[in-house]
Amino acid sequence: MSPDEYCQQKTVQSGSSFYYSFLFLEPERRRAITALYALCRELDDTVDNATDESVARIKLAWWRNEISAMYRGTPTHPVTQALKPHLSTHNLQEKHLLAIVDGMEMDLNQSRYLDFAGLKNYCWHVAGVVGILSASIFGATSSRTLEYAEKLGLAFQLTNIIRDVGEDARKGRIYLPVNELQQFGVTAADILNARHSDKFEALMQFQTERARGYYIDAMALLPKEERRAQRPGLMMASIYRTLLDEIERDRFHVLTQRISLTPLRKLWLAWKTYVRG
Repeated sequence: MSPDEYCQQKTVQSGSSFYYSFLFLEPERRRAITALYALCRELDDTVDNATDESVARIKLAWWRNEISAMYRGTPTHPVTQALKPHLSTHNLQEKHLLAIVDGMEMDLNQSRYLDFAGLKNYCWHVAGVVGILSASIFGATSSRTLEYAEKLGLAFQLTNIIRDVGEDARKGRIYLPVNELQQFGVTAADILNARHSDKFEALMQFQTERARGYYIDAMALLPKEERRAQRPGLMMASIYRTLLDEIERDRFHVLTQRISLTPLRKLWLAWKTYVRG
């Protein structure tokens, strides 16, 4: 199996919505974004699948060295071997890839965030920089486009947090800021014990409106002349905003179930966005 084939398999197996936006890219950019996504999956799995925190830290340290080795031209892992040819082509910066590793390590260091400022910092590391890297691969030529991509990455992560409240709670993690739980009269025990209530719905509505604000702010930043090149991100925005609508329509019953869109619906939303340009 070639490095590119390994990354393709990793991406397909993840079942991620991102896969549907990759399908419409030209081959070279598709290989680049697939390799980047596969690297993110490897890093995420290092933390999520770890049964021993010390082992996870050792693996993340290994990935730091492997990323640095990739920039020196000596990668050893299929993912970094697949990503290496695209580094200079798309100006992918080492500091951004290492920031993702920092974000994954944050999950080992804390499972609560006191306020949104702290949560936003986490989201920037695990999603904002991914947005910047992705936009670069898609062909960004404007600093405003990179700002758009950063905000869009934050919007995606906030949507993930809303969708995965119950799943994260079962891992002992609560990403909803502590001061906002207090503001709406929801306790950590309510989240951990999956107690749905009117107060919880009000809290989640607040989170949803914040996420929507980031989508709106992101779209306002994207220059009109770069919309065509950035269609993969716009496809993802269409899918994620539709998912957010579905979660809201279901009155935020996310503590005991994972609300998702069917593959066919994701493909339809991606295709519709592609055609509209």
